[in-house]
Amino acid sequence: LRVCLIQFMKGDLYAGEIDGLKLLPNVEHHLTGKGFCGIRGNPYPFREHRANAQDAIRLAGEKIASGAFDIVILDEINNTLKLKLVDLSQVLGLIDAKPPLTHLVLTGRDAHPEVIRRAHTVTEMLEIKHAFRQGIEPQKGIDY
Repeated sequence: LRVCLIQFMKGDLYAGEIDGLKLLPNVEHHLTGKGFCGIRGNPYPFREHRANAQDAIRLAGEKIASGAFDIVILDEINNTLKLKLVDLSQVLGLIDAKPPLTHLVLTGRDAHPEVIRRAHTVTEMLEIKHAFRQGIEPQKGIDY
């Protein structure tokens, strides 16, 4: 299938999935963020994170409307919404604008109840314990 992946939070960080994506045919990949907003060591102010997320939401709308993709993945958009980098009305607008045969995948923690209500499939992964919550920064080769 023809896939468009837009990563809302990643952009200034190396992530291992980038190498794998380069090997896949029919995948268009966009890194749009400035890293994870609010995480220690991230030097960008909220306004820059929000501006990048606003650019990404516009890009997502264009890609969804284009009809060029079977699947559009909006990576970490749920986190982006929770952090108020995008607005609920914008995310719901993307869902509402989706052509019937286009699959839209929204990832990230803490999905908004209205996003969950409109989704056809919802999966929740339960974190039992995470190194970051213990003050351990992401580790090369493990987290990215």
